[in-house]
Amino acid sequence: MSSNTVKIGIVCASSRFSKERAEAVEDWMAQHHPDREISVVFHPACFLKHGHFAGDDRARADAFVEFANDRRIDAIWFARGGYGSCRIAASVIPRLNAVARKKRYLGYSDAGSLLAGMYRAGFEHLAHGPMASDSVRDDATAKGALAWLTTGRTDWIEPSLARDPRPAVAFNLTIIDQLVGTELEPDLAGHVLMLEEVSEAAYRIDRMMFHLTSQESIRRVAGIRLGRVSDVTPNDPDFGQTPEEIVRYWCLRSGIEFLGDADIGHDVANKIVPFGRRG
Repeated sequence: MSSNTVKIGIVCASSRFSKERAEAVEDWMAQHHPDREISVVFHPACFLKHGHFAGDDRARADAFVEFANDRRIDAIWFARGGYGSCRIAASVIPRLNAVARKKRYLGYSDAGSLLAGMYRAGFEHLAHGPMASDSVRDDATAKGALAWLTTGRTDWIEPSLARDPRPAVAFNLTIIDQLVGTELEPDLAGHVLMLEEVSEAAYRIDRMMFHLTSQESIRRVAGIRLGRVSDVTPNDPDFGQTPEEIVRYWCLRSGIEFLGDADIGHDVANKIVPFGRRG
């Protein structure tokens, strides 16, 4: 880390990000870190607009690489999720240098595509956890995220990690389901795989679990934990099973151990899951 201020670079690899939300993040930082021992800097590309995205694929990729490779930036924080990081991940990762490999990277949701590919490429300091936009939603969440980004240690860690020494990862269900069989899929053999989801119908959760647990690579995980599945969209007729019942069903059918719940989700209580082994 830098000798004085710890500088965290904020990048947007996916959907658009508003200047108003960035100003809210900066206001939060000014209130909670007035002495600027920790500072955040938004890459200007965060505010580009290209249809759905925060700039076109090249702009988002170049911005990520620039901040990741910059010695003056100590850690990388994803601004928000949405969709789009899978479009740039394969081109970004080969461009990352030794400086980039030493940094911590934190995000969830769509950021999972980049985190997965980087984990496959041997990056050691990655975590599923709160994004920069979450800092304006809950003080404890933001403080926990900043603690991990600056030191690698935080109280905002998913609780089961304290009692299970096996390597772990966490992903949004849709993201990891779409990554299997691609050049971004990491080797998760022996890992505890934690899943969370938001705004999907129960039948879609069932279909994704069928596909995910049918993969030989996923059947080599140590087990699956289920985080919060929120805002389940209605379906007529009702599917008749809860998300946990669905996940338990496919774990049993595929021979994957169901390990219980995980304190992660698309919400302010979303805890941090560092990828791989801890300590």
